[in-house]
Amino acid sequence: MTDLAPKYNPNEVEKGRYQEWLDEDLFKPSGDKKAHPYSIVIPPPNVTGKLHLGHAWDTAIQDTLIRFKRMEGYDTLYLPGMDHAGIATQAKVEAKLRKQGKDRHQMGREAFVKQVWGWKDEYANIIKGQWAKMGLSLDYSRERFTLDKGLSKAVRKVFVQLYNEGLIYRGEYIINWDPELQTALSDIEVIHKDDKGAFYHVKYPFADGSGFVEIATTRPETMFGDTAVAVAPGDERYKDIVGKELVLPLVGRHIPIIEDQHVDPEFGTGLVKITPAHDPNDFQVGNRHNLERINVMNDDGTMNEEAGKYAGMDRFEAREALVKDLKKEGYLIKVEPIVHSVGHSERSGVQVEPRLSKQWFVKMKPLAEEVLKNQKTDGKVNFVPERFEGTLNHWMEDVHDWVISRQLWWGHRIPAWYNKKTGETYVGEEAPKDIENWEQDPDVLDTWFSSALWPFSTLGWPDTDNPDFKRYFPTNTLVTGYDIIFFWVSRMIFQGLHFTKKRPFKDVVLHGLMRDEQGRKMSKSLGNGVDPMDVVDKYGADALRWFLLNGTAPGQDTRYDPKKLAAAWNFINKIWNASRFVIMNLPEDAKPAHMPDTTQFDLADSWIFDRLNHTVSEVTRLFDEYKFGEAGRELYNFIWNDFCDWYIEISKVALNGDDEELKARKQENLIWILDQILRLMHPIMPFVTEKLWLSMPHEGKSIMTAKYPETHAEFENKQADNDMAFLIEVIKAVRNIRMEVNAPMSSQIDIMIQLDDEANKHILDDNFEYVENFLHPKDLQVAADIEAPKLAKTAVIPGAQIFVPLTELVNVDDELKKMEKEEKRLEEEVQRAEKKLANQGFVAHAPEAVVNKEKEKKADYESQLAGVRERMKELKESK
Repeated sequence: MTDLAPKYNPNEVEKGRYQEWLDEDLFKPSGDKKAHPYSIVIPPPNVTGKLHLGHAWDTAIQDTLIRFKRMEGYDTLYLPGMDHAGIATQAKVEAKLRKQGKDRHQMGREAFVKQVWGWKDEYANIIKGQWAKMGLSLDYSRERFTLDKGLSKAVRKVFVQLYNEGLIYRGEYIINWDPELQTALSDIEVIHKDDKGAFYHVKYPFADGSGFVEIATTRPETMFGDTAVAVAPGDERYKDIVGKELVLPLVGRHIPIIEDQHVDPEFGTGLVKITPAHDPNDFQVGNRHNLERINVMNDDGTMNEEAGKYAGMDRFEAREALVKDLKKEGYLIKVEPIVHSVGHSERSGVQVEPRLSKQWFVKMKPLAEEVLKNQKTDGKVNFVPERFEGTLNHWMEDVHDWVISRQLWWGHRIPAWYNKKTGETYVGEEAPKDIENWEQDPDVLDTWFSSALWPFSTLGWPDTDNPDFKRYFPTNTLVTGYDIIFFWVSRMIFQGLHFTKKRPFKDVVLHGLMRDEQGRKMSKSLGNGVDPMDVVDKYGADALRWFLLNGTAPGQDTRYDPKKLAAAWNFINKIWNASRFVIMNLPEDAKPAHMPDTTQFDLADSWIFDRLNHTVSEVTRLFDEYKFGEAGRELYNFIWNDFCDWYIEISKVALNGDDEELKARKQENLIWILDQILRLMHPIMPFVTEKLWLSMPHEGKSIMTAKYPETHAEFENKQADNDMAFLIEVIKAVRNIRMEVNAPMSSQIDIMIQLDDEANKHILDDNFEYVENFLHPKDLQVAADIEAPKLAKTAVIPGAQIFVPLTELVNVDDELKKMEKEEKRLEEEVQRAEKKLANQGFVAHAPEAVVNKEKEKKADYESQLAGVRERMKELKESK
């Protein structure tokens, strides 16, 4: 047995422990083929930077599940890995290079990608260090990266197969364009924010000089790409002008007036300008009417030669100049300020530009239908909370084709080549043989394309004979935030179903967002982010893990609260002190915990083992249902209240007594319960439980491989639970009375207990040693027919009333003197408050909150004064 410090110090407890676990290979699967497999693949963090509290939350839940299942005897795999995060990582590296005066285009693709690999290696090491500090029991021998050789092979196979199935195609469509990063974005990489803007009302003259129509637009700079003006079919207001031509202001080009169902006759003037290359709806209108597509912008958001004299200007600069010219030339009717929802790039933050572009797409409808069909079967993916299944289904029912090409250099290069001579396209897992005649597509795939394969590509797919794939796929549980159901969860499901014919995971456990103390989302702009490693340094990994698992219910947001972390540290210190007490009170030759002899139990023993049984049963059930907060409350109540506050205190009677046999039984019971507590707590608090478990008599090299507690029928004893509850209520009631009158626990007092049921008398008789030790009675009366004393402190508990004569508690004369001094003090406070509130200058000019505070003080003093006078009255009557 090891000496334990008087106080819990997380830094000392955690130092070197993780490396010991690694050295002993404790994180690898057991290899027991008879055991049920249980696997979790870590949601791969991006190699863009350090982990945040959301990552810590994810991994705390995952590691708790893995440790729990490992102790239950499952063959567990917790597989680590990281994501290359194409746009995000490239943006970080480009920003770093700009500070050095470098540009990727000057460097060239190969040199730039080499720089990004250097960044990846640096931050991958940081992330692994953070995983270690969190205590994650990851099998590093199976670590993966989304750009490693095996995953790259899987990505190419998926792309080629989907292409051959007609589910990947290349075409010109309106996509979301990020002018800063100069790449396409998928719909869900666009964040919509309310921006100040305007409706610009512009005259479009008729070509025959017969007048004009009024067109309202929020993006006048795109008018250079207008190829028509549309009205709703059958709109009586405009039936005479359909087919006429208009002159595009400042451009002079003639454009027709057409009819199309896209137009809402109730909105605005009922006339809409059609710009097929810069609006998704206009693109469809243009297709229906064979309109020309005129792109008026460059990749960087500047105007191109189609914009005439505005060419080279930034799009917003051009808008300002164009509006001035429209006004000058008499085309501008009015400017109507509005606030409207505008798309912004999730990565760069700039306004997204809808524009025509040739990109690669995934045809989503057939894949979405597979998901919706599967969700109606027994093999569906289960969502926790269940309501988030509706989020998945809604997205799949209203899905759009997914643009998967990105104009980046960091990522999976698209496996498509174009013949330099014939223009033919070749798509394959390997390059064409006569490569000198072919040029590979310069674009890379959307990061989420490879991440969507994560649950099975990490396990060796497409090699379906791979032992890991056969053993651990489908995986059991995915833990992630509800905010990436669209981005990631849904894509893993449809790719998993399409390529493996199985759901990629059985359950999806969703948590919310980590917010600051004020309930705000943590962000760099607010500067309210918290580094989880700083929390570990201050409170320890176990305290952080306890806080994260007990913070909220599944699917709910939670607030970062330092007070709760301090409380978590305090709870661990309580466990530490209790463990230290038990270990210090064991004999030198103490053996590891073994099943106690229930026939030798007294009431306290029978009660604590019944409570242990209940706790094991409930915590196991709640863990399996992913209700970690409720499991935490069960553990806290049993450990702090039942074990520490009651059973240990009760056991001290025997431990300090002369009965050696009784003392030995108590020692055996204490070590068994402590052993069970440490096992129950280990999945959540791996470091401190390992330290304490190794400090007491034990079998095995780590608590990690110890068996998780189970219930035992012989521990069930509901009568003991009821009887002990009665005894505890009696003790608490008398203690409360002592506290109310400041009577020290050491003083002996008369106690009268009037029972509702004489049958409960045996509880106090059989446990008189505890009653005597905790109540210190001078004279104890227990009966059903007790006559209550005239003046006494009374407590009512289930099954009894307790009376303590006042004269037994205090020296009446001394107490009256104290009360008289307190009465005088409170009278002076009331008078002071009354005088202040009578001052009209104070009431009129002081802030309302200050005046109200003073009123609250006065009411509080008056209440205290009334209590003191009532107490004085009782004391005088008792003389």
